[in-house]
Amino acid sequence: MSDTVKVTIDGQELEVDKRLTLLQACELAGAEVPRFCFQDRLSIAGNCRMCLVEVEKAPKPVASCAQPLMDGMVVHTRGPVARKAQKGAMEFLLINHPLDCPICDQGGECDLQDQAMGYGKGISRFDEQKRSVQEKDFGPLVKTFMTRCIHCTRCVRFMEEVAGVPDLGATGRGEDTEITTYIENGIASEMSGNIIDLCPVGALTSKPYAFVARPWELKKTESIDVMDAVGSNIRIDARGREVMRVLPRLHEDVNEEWISDKTRFAVDGLTKRRLDRPYVRKDGKMQGVAWEEAIKVVAERLEGRDGSKVAAIAGDQVDCETMFAMGLLLDLIGSPSRDCREDGMAVDASVRASYLFNTTIAGIEEADACLLIGCDPRREAALVNVRLRKRWMRGGLKIASVGARLDLTFPVSHLGAGPDSLQHIINGKDDFASVLKNAERPMIIVGAGALARTDGAAVLAAARSLAESCGAVAEGWNGFNVLHTAASRVGGLDLGFVPGEGGLDTAGICGAAASGTIDTVFLLGADGLDRGNFGDACVIYIGHHGDAGAQAADIILPGAAYTEKEATYVNMEGRPQRASRAVFPPGEAREDWRILRALSGMMGSPLPFVSLDELREAMLEKVPHLGEIDEIAPASWASFGADGAMASDAFESAVANFYQTCPISRCSVTMAQCTDAFVTPLAATGTGD
Repeated sequence: MSDTVKVTIDGQELEVDKRLTLLQACELAGAEVPRFCFQDRLSIAGNCRMCLVEVEKAPKPVASCAQPLMDGMVVHTRGPVARKAQKGAMEFLLINHPLDCPICDQGGECDLQDQAMGYGKGISRFDEQKRSVQEKDFGPLVKTFMTRCIHCTRCVRFMEEVAGVPDLGATGRGEDTEITTYIENGIASEMSGNIIDLCPVGALTSKPYAFVARPWELKKTESIDVMDAVGSNIRIDARGREVMRVLPRLHEDVNEEWISDKTRFAVDGLTKRRLDRPYVRKDGKMQGVAWEEAIKVVAERLEGRDGSKVAAIAGDQVDCETMFAMGLLLDLIGSPSRDCREDGMAVDASVRASYLFNTTIAGIEEADACLLIGCDPRREAALVNVRLRKRWMRGGLKIASVGARLDLTFPVSHLGAGPDSLQHIINGKDDFASVLKNAERPMIIVGAGALARTDGAAVLAAARSLAESCGAVAEGWNGFNVLHTAASRVGGLDLGFVPGEGGLDTAGICGAAASGTIDTVFLLGADGLDRGNFGDACVIYIGHHGDAGAQAADIILPGAAYTEKEATYVNMEGRPQRASRAVFPPGEAREDWRILRALSGMMGSPLPFVSLDELREAMLEKVPHLGEIDEIAPASWASFGADGAMASDAFESAVANFYQTCPISRCSVTMAQCTDAFVTPLAATGTGD
């Protein structure tokens, strides 16, 4: 039986997959068919009737979004019958729509506006009063003007099918139909902001962005998100020197066309508590100084100092160029003590497969069994959680977890809280062990909650052993995955920003600084460590926010945030991507690599580059695959982890509060409001994870 059918669309005959709808076939034929309710990634609703076309021998115009294809079908999308039907549908849609265009945030990028230009009459034959709908409170992120709603139900279907939080639905019938949350609660989802993009009218808009700017005022820059390790592709919209909003860009293999709420809404934190000039501690107080003086103080501190007394820790949002430059500077000083694992995660930098999400994010859709170990994908990597749900929705995927009980958007069997339960699975004493072994493509996801422990290396070895014994690592399939939470982590490991021979890791650096063995510590945007970790050591902070790292510092050299520099980041899959500068850093702040280059020049041994291109050339000479943008270099499997007993302590997620995980999000007023609305009530009632 053939999987294709022949159809004729506007006189053009073509052969298409019979699983497509008529609307999709029309698109393949190059025909423009208007629509509001249809969206490629959502189920078919057929609500708006805007996509009506003429099908020969059909008694009336057909809604093409819901019409299956039939062999020999002859379709007219531009004929008088189709045009009259489409204009009639538009006239009905505009009966109750208010004339809000001059004050609507959707103005200038509104589907209803655009299609009304092509299919609207310009006049209305209806004299009745327009209906009015009471506004809804969807929480701190989504602003509602439900009088504008045309009941396309895109938002309802997205929350149900993609986000997995069925908070939205329709009440009433006919003219009384309303989209609401039923019990007037906010939308407690990490993905709720995407309904703003999906809404084809101005019914759902961004509450933090309300009445702030018009789309034609904004400069648009394509870039990469660093709020987690997914590497979502984003578009940064800026006006002047301020980032106004962040929107998703399409990337089928990473984030599809979605982004998390933290990625979208935390950008207001970019303007709060910024470091905009150098500071040096004098007489116990931080005082603002000129760049030359600050660099000179650091250079004098390092001059002639034993390299073993100097160390560096890279934070979670540091780009590859900065870590590479810092590594060269440490080599110049003679220091082997460096680490990009601020949380102390135990992974083997010499075996790339030990720290990658080897299945890839898109590869999740091929798995048929999944074990989560010490991770909470919903809060640690919301887009990974969306992929897991997408695969679960297709059926045939069994998911279980070892660690804290998870509140995910799909069913998860809880097998236990800690290493004892993991050992039971490895020994085949748990039923899920047979599920993994019988699966064609089993997948294991290990989180920072399992690896950032004193027994992390033993847990890593146990997870590797399980992956090998259950067939998760086989020809053409690698189901062993590490779920990172830091955008800088994989790039730092690829660059070898880990302890050299005789060097110390993060815990070792803190211990040596506390004891006085190390007396100078560089913090590259490392904000997870407080002053008490470093004793009397001199702390030099290079970063962009006055967070914990800056408060621990004796010298502050203000750097650039991810929206303010050209930079390379590597996501959890090992996919190098380039971020672009949308705005300039505030005040006297500078790009991080430039600061390190100036410091080396002041020390009399300048690093071997004077431009970003030269830096990248040197970096790619050391790690060539970082130049293969958007390509994942293959990672060879080998033995990793360490033999030893695992502690009995339960695994815990690395992220307690999804909305505040980095200096930017902690400075965001919007993220603070989300914390108050969605996280604090759960903690108060004891119903949180």
